[in-house]
Amino acid sequence: MRIAVIGGGPGGLYFAALVRQLEVADEVTVWERNAADDTFGFGVVFSDETLGGIEHADPRIFEQMRREFAQWDDVDVHFRGEVHTSGGHGFAAMGRRRLLEVLQQRCRELGVDLRFSTAAPDVELLRESYDLVVASDGVNSTVRGRYAEVFRPSAETTRCRYMWLGTDRVFDAFTFYVNETPHGVMQVHGYPFDARTSTFIVEMNEQVWRRAGFDSFAARSFLPGESDEKSVELVRDLFRDALGDAELYVNNSRWLTFVTIRNERWRHGNVVLLGDAAHTAHFSIGSGTKLAMEDALALAACLREQPGLDAALTSYEAERKPVVVSTQRAAQASLEWFENLGQYTGQDPRQFAFNIMTRSRRVTYENLRVRDPQFVAGVDAWFAGDGEVRPPMFQPFRLRGLELVNRVVVSPMDMYCAQDGLPNDFHLVHLGGKALGGAGLVMTEMVCVSPTGRITPGCTGLYTDEQAAGWRRITEFVHGNSAARIGVQLGHSGRKGSTRLMWEGMDEPLPEGNWEVVGPSPLPYRPGVSQTPRELAVSDLSELTRQFVGATRRAARAGFDLLELHCAHGYLLSSFISPLTNHRTDRYGGSLANRLRFPLEVFAAMRDAWPADLPMSVRISATDWCADGVDADDAVEIARAFAAAGADIVDVSTGQVDPAERPAFGRSYQTPFADRIRNEAGIATMAVGAISSYDDVNSILLAGRADLCLIGRAHLYDPHWTLHAAAEQGYAGPGAQWPQPWQAGSRRPRSGRTDGPRPRLDLIRAGEPGTRHRRWRPGPAGTPDGQPGPP
Repeated sequence: MRIAVIGGGPGGLYFAALVRQLEVADEVTVWERNAADDTFGFGVVFSDETLGGIEHADPRIFEQMRREFAQWDDVDVHFRGEVHTSGGHGFAAMGRRRLLEVLQQRCRELGVDLRFSTAAPDVELLRESYDLVVASDGVNSTVRGRYAEVFRPSAETTRCRYMWLGTDRVFDAFTFYVNETPHGVMQVHGYPFDARTSTFIVEMNEQVWRRAGFDSFAARSFLPGESDEKSVELVRDLFRDALGDAELYVNNSRWLTFVTIRNERWRHGNVVLLGDAAHTAHFSIGSGTKLAMEDALALAACLREQPGLDAALTSYEAERKPVVVSTQRAAQASLEWFENLGQYTGQDPRQFAFNIMTRSRRVTYENLRVRDPQFVAGVDAWFAGDGEVRPPMFQPFRLRGLELVNRVVVSPMDMYCAQDGLPNDFHLVHLGGKALGGAGLVMTEMVCVSPTGRITPGCTGLYTDEQAAGWRRITEFVHGNSAARIGVQLGHSGRKGSTRLMWEGMDEPLPEGNWEVVGPSPLPYRPGVSQTPRELAVSDLSELTRQFVGATRRAARAGFDLLELHCAHGYLLSSFISPLTNHRTDRYGGSLANRLRFPLEVFAAMRDAWPADLPMSVRISATDWCADGVDADDAVEIARAFAAAGADIVDVSTGQVDPAERPAFGRSYQTPFADRIRNEAGIATMAVGAISSYDDVNSILLAGRADLCLIGRAHLYDPHWTLHAAAEQGYAGPGAQWPQPWQAGSRRPRSGRTDGPRPRLDLIRAGEPGTRHRRWRPGPAGTPDGQPGPP
């Protein structure tokens, strides 16, 4: 096999060395337009996992790299004059230039033809004369651009600006410096990569960047390789506390905007993408070099394992793409966290440190507790205040006169089991069972305020006194048999009403017995399928308000502890808020303030009718997941408006407004919206959406991303999810109260098989395992020795 590699960065060189070592290819040629000793950037970071793969794949490369490594375990967070350290993480870094030298040397030993300062021939010519063409030509890949219609790339830019610098201050850990300046908050990502130098990346939101005046320095044209010295000088002044007397080094250092590259396909015939040409991930969770070298290893292995080129490239993409997608998802969460860094500056430094450590959602509460139990214990103690230290999810929470024993909420879930709006035995068992299962708050499904406000014939209501009596039976059971409290969610289906039961056809209109649906504008939910709603006249709105107030009064008589107004998911009040569904030209349409007018009128009327000592919440769709719909910026304003109207907490969901939506599904995917509203609008929030583990709940709460967590499907799978979470964490206390008849089952049962007591086989016992707090300590002669040091 003859292989052509376009791009002589670490990914391309490592791949070339591996395929020659494996004897997959007889001839490998690498073209690199830059000189052999040209490089941009400073250090590169590797995880222990990646290093294990490199060691196994080519021990000679690994050994050369190992001799150069700066290694450490700690992460230091500098914020508001305090330093908080989390240990046990495991990092290794080296200079990018030295890494290239190691890889170039290995390629020459293996007979790779390296052609530096030489542009690659036209890719079409290479395709014809080589069996395989590997495009490792970076983020601005010409090969990817040449075949864009096949690879179908996308490029997403951030709202931050950053600059790569070096410094002769040798950090002894991965270091975050968060600096609140007169222009706004800025941060530095710093880490050592040899005995004399550290990488120093400065990053800030673009608005802060402009207020600081960096835009005026960056406006001029720069020569190839030239650095923005004026900006560097200002950075030096702004981060004098972090640098001390140390100097900053430049290497083509100019302001950049990070671009996330994704490709729907990675191969075109015998051309395949590798590294930044195929994908990028924000530097805050690791280096692009790490990902590129992992790509190289996987591609070389697939070429050796598979019977032919086509099978090898198919296997490579199938193997690597899910890994990269997962990494990019974590990187996107981290990137967005830094974009919105300003919203966290009001946090206590201990919570801030936990927040920054868990920003990508890959590192969690439990994960940190294993790595550094002392760090997590300190944040737990801060979170508990003067109360008992316990897992965050089992801390109490107060809203007006309502106190919840823990932070877990059973999410509203439509059951579609009512007749004529009446709750029945199914609802009693469903809601009562969840209350017995330990949740602090149990929410009903959306309870409708009128017969024509129902989604389906199976929806419950609170538009008759008989229905109120049925609900009273359920609230009395919850109050009499558990420590839980119970909330009711009131709503009107709007244009999404008069449909079949969920299992008969989601959002499909009733074949018979249907009723008229209404909305702010005559726009059907599914054109050609759904019923077209009648546009509400202004005179209709007072009657609808009266229906909501009547249901509110019945809810109070029924004994509910919390009242929630449903303004999400495309139902009536949600459809007033979204510009996709509200095309009115009167005072109830147009601007966001106008679109909010009717929902706020309803909320205010309900607040007046609801007991003053009991809380009210509102569920919103924080984004429509559609262009020109409600977005995260709107969501903050929506939350502020409801807070001003008397809302105590916002239940932050998303979407279900327009069937054309494209949600970014994933674990805890809606939590960032709750996070932003809580920290920017200053109102308590509930997070909901793909939260299913107690580890995620603890992480969300301790980081200050929400005050309560709603758990839906996990409670359907396990009605006693909260009590089982307590048992799994070894917690027994007031935050997880087992019913007296169930006390014998409050400990996790043994599995079917257990190992018996093990004999002692160590003559001298090893010390108790503890947190690794290794710091980078260069040797006295300027060579690395990696000695551990105190944090």
